[in-house]
Amino acid sequence: MCRFYEMECLWHKEFDMKNVKTLPGVLLFLLAVLPFWQAVTADEASSQEMMQQPVMVNINTATADELSSMLKGIGEKRAMAIVAYREENGPFVTVEQLQSVKGVGEKVLEQNRANLSVK
Repeated sequence: MCRFYEMECLWHKEFDMKNVKTLPGVLLFLLAVLPFWQAVTADEASSQEMMQQPVMVNINTATADELSSMLKGIGEKRAMAIVAYREENGPFVTVEQLQSVKGVGEKVLEQNRANLSVK
């Protein structure tokens, strides 16, 4: 007996029409599954894009915990120093002013520049 998944079946002289009847079932299954599969892959792609997007940190409103967890090279002590500087001197006018905080240099600023804002 010829099976529908065997390529020689197409040329076999005993080709049976029962095998052709399964093809619509397979096509219907694929049509039902395809939208679900596309939705899953789209969700995965959007979640990967979200992870790649930089997180903006407003250095005038962020807490010490937020600063230390969201910025590279900023630990708890530096984060507390940023908040203390802000409380003593008022809000930062520019991102570059962050270098006025002890322990925050050009390297740390450049690592985080794309994620920093003052508004």
